[in-house]
Amino acid sequence: MTTLTINGQVHTVDAPPDMPLLWVLRDLVGLTGTKFGCGIAQCGACTVHLDGVAVRSCVLPVAAVGDQKVTTIEAVGETPAGKKVQTAWRQLDVVQCGYCQSGQVMSAASLLASNPNPSDADIDTAMAGNICRCGTYNRIRVAIKQAAKEA
Repeated sequence: MTTLTINGQVHTVDAPPDMPLLWVLRDLVGLTGTKFGCGIAQCGACTVHLDGVAVRSCVLPVAAVGDQKVTTIEAVGETPAGKKVQTAWRQLDVVQCGYCQSGQVMSAASLLASNPNPSDADIDTAMAGNICRCGTYNRIRVAIKQAAKEA
């Protein structure tokens, strides 16, 4: 049995230690906002926060989480940076198909939480590895900049 704090709630799950956090979240806890994309940490669809830092949950064994707090797309809007990012995403109609967007939002929120005024290079670095098949990269950049401007 493993005990995790996910979105402020304690969950005890029966998972093998090497089970990826993604499958714990989706299959055992029932939080399906975090998506499976590639399974090798290359696309970013599975991005969640561990103590506020963006990580790829598809390759992170649940045993590696320890006592770190997990935040998923379902609760990132409760954080100041997450709320700003989600608001900007809606205002600018960033989403097209939407599949990658939970990971995009999680990476952007982590960036703004650690760097409230990112440069274009900072945005490029933070968002590298978040793949959008619909090509909404320009709208994503504009939304991050708009979220950064919010007081």
